[in-house]
Amino acid sequence: MSGALGLAVCIFAGDVAVAQSSDGAVPRDGERQDDVIVYGRALAQIGTALSGSQGVVGYRDFEDRPLSRVGELVENVPGVIATQHSGTGKANQYFLRGFNLDHGTDFAAFVDGVPVNMRTHGHGQGYLDLNFLIPELVQRIDYRKGPYFADVGDFSAAGTAKFVMADSLAAPIIEATGGSFGYYRALAAGSGALADGTLLAALDGTRSNGPWVLDEDLKKVNGLVKYSRGTGAHRWSLGLTGYHATWNATDQVPQRAIDSGSIDRFGYIDPYLGGETTRIGLTANAHFGATDVTLYAVHYRFRLTSNFTYFLDDPVDGDEFQQRDRRTVWGGSIQHRIDTTIAGLPVEATLGSEARYDHIGAIGLYRTQRAIRIGTVREDRVEEGSGALYASGTAFLSDRLRLTLGARGDLYAYDVRARTIAANSGKGSDFLLAPKAALAWRAADRIELYANYGESFHSNDVRGATIRIDPKTGDPVERVPVLVRARGAEIGGRYEASRFSASLVGYYLALGSELVFSGDGGTTEPNDATRRYGAEATFFWRPTNWITLDAAGAITHARFHDVVPGMTRIPNAVGNVVSAGAAIDAGRGLTGSLRLRHFGGAPLIEDGSVRSRATTLVNAGIYYQIGRAKLGLDALNLFDARDADITYFYTSRLQGEPAGGVDDYHLHPVEPRQVRVSLRYSF
Repeated sequence: MSGALGLAVCIFAGDVAVAQSSDGAVPRDGERQDDVIVYGRALAQIGTALSGSQGVVGYRDFEDRPLSRVGELVENVPGVIATQHSGTGKANQYFLRGFNLDHGTDFAAFVDGVPVNMRTHGHGQGYLDLNFLIPELVQRIDYRKGPYFADVGDFSAAGTAKFVMADSLAAPIIEATGGSFGYYRALAAGSGALADGTLLAALDGTRSNGPWVLDEDLKKVNGLVKYSRGTGAHRWSLGLTGYHATWNATDQVPQRAIDSGSIDRFGYIDPYLGGETTRIGLTANAHFGATDVTLYAVHYRFRLTSNFTYFLDDPVDGDEFQQRDRRTVWGGSIQHRIDTTIAGLPVEATLGSEARYDHIGAIGLYRTQRAIRIGTVREDRVEEGSGALYASGTAFLSDRLRLTLGARGDLYAYDVRARTIAANSGKGSDFLLAPKAALAWRAADRIELYANYGESFHSNDVRGATIRIDPKTGDPVERVPVLVRARGAEIGGRYEASRFSASLVGYYLALGSELVFSGDGGTTEPNDATRRYGAEATFFWRPTNWITLDAAGAITHARFHDVVPGMTRIPNAVGNVVSAGAAIDAGRGLTGSLRLRHFGGAPLIEDGSVRSRATTLVNAGIYYQIGRAKLGLDALNLFDARDADITYFYTSRLQGEPAGGVDDYHLHPVEPRQVRVSLRYSF
């Protein structure tokens, strides 16, 4: 992506970045700065942050950051990796703090206050699809790590990212992008005054075939309309988003097929894979002084055809299957802030409540051949609702010491109506109470130290809580709890000075059980308890006005707990992650960006005898602003690395192989070097 929204500028004054709004006025003390774009990594966190691993990323931080896929926006969060093992239209696969998060199991994301993760999803629990975002309209990303924050619950054990979208643009823009492998994208966006408020509208379309032997034939359309009114602490907005995509998928393929020459590295086994997604969302946000309110409704449809084992289970018709999900989601939240005094100490308290209801009209798993249904494995109708209350308070014990205590209670209720096996129907509820605590000590004017403890959870697919009979084998199976507790602790610190900031944290995270419902099998696969500990470091440095440097690194030790000796490795738990970048402003409208992303090898089976290889990618971009026009040139995978985006190890069977199949690596390669050229014009 390239170009600037021009919503605001960043002025470096003293030790922090001061945000200036588009009308030139610096926000007054006490005003919320939600409407401001800044170099987020330069914003002072000392004095306000609860932990050393939370932060802010502003649009200017990633404005000229080359993106291969929209989901890579989350890689602005230090330590997060977003990969893909299927088509571009599918949700990315995420990694953080030694978690293979699949498509979002323990990483929560919100857009303008609306939760994006889908619970009891047709493909995977916590399914986090960010493809409906228009990157140029993302104003800010607030990120947190760990279960230490009372205002977030489900899927937040490893981390949380909150995307704030723009309310207005400085000028209307149009942009066209073309690139390698039939990549084309067009964007038009603009805003203007309407009835004492601001109306923002944007339309974004993408076509791409990708480097695959089987053309991806991606067709994606995003739209956004948002009306906002008011300023500062008294404002409201109403937004409508629409997203639709269809694509062909080249899933991970067996290494033996590549080695034998049966297929190309970018080839396929099954040519009938792919998917379709539709998402329409309506969001209302209102800010009344110390009270924030969010209401939302989402209509969602999903279809995905996959085949991971080929002819292992069914040597005649093959193992191809299809997953479907059709639902409507309603929900909202309210939060109120109170400034008071307790025992002579100033206290900032927050009270909040959330509610969400998923009406899942149809969720199913089907056997298919050439993407046409030939049988039903499982089909259900699900009603799932939840409510939460939370409270937290920060006491200022001295001018340098803050103590924050909080608690959150979540109640889930569900009703599963199984259409294929009546015995798998049922209803029930589950409740979880999670305490939080944080201590922040400003050891020096530029140094703050933190200690945190917290508990959180991820929910399981509620079909796993009512199941009695395996829909594929007919065997009896055990039910599982809906809410799985996570406990975490962290110590860390940060240093902030003029044009430079850095942080270092050490963390511990334990899950009582990584119980996950398998959408691929239609049943629940209970895993063992896990323990993780590690360290993360980040820095942001702007040594001069023309160059900005940033880097982040993380190491993690992740193991199963209380299992058979020698079987403690967690498959796909990446042990080390490094990212780094440089942004250069050469003057006279010429800027550039260079980004490196590395994630290490990981065990692929529990005894650690089989591992994936490390992956290292470098992306670069050059941009030239001349008058109202901006020309961009992005080079993705600059050095044409032949690494894997993701690697698995399991049993599959190609035609002609033994009935029991072959244990093998299955990989999805990173896309080869490609170039994209963009031209943006501002009116």
